[in-house]
Amino acid sequence: MRIRTDGDYAYRRDAIERAADFYDCNRTKAVVSACDDVPHFVRAIQQVLERDDLTLEQRREIAETLSTRAVSFEINTEVRARTE
Repeated sequence: MRIRTDGDYAYRRDAIERAADFYDCNRTKAVVSACDDVPHFVRAIQQVLERDDLTLEQRREIAETLSTRAVSFEINTEVRARTE
């Protein structure tokens, strides 16, 4: 698999390099590690946001803090993860 990093896709190289630095490994392993980790993080965040001991305001603050460019969490009567 090839990932385009030229032209308008240059931000991808930066993201992959940051992941490689974070995981302290090569770029391929970093991409695989990030892809493996994200679903686990999303499930964990959803579990935290569903806790009964948090107020609605606390849930909204946590959701806002942990939302990213690609995954956002909205607090209504149920917790949902949305990808873009």
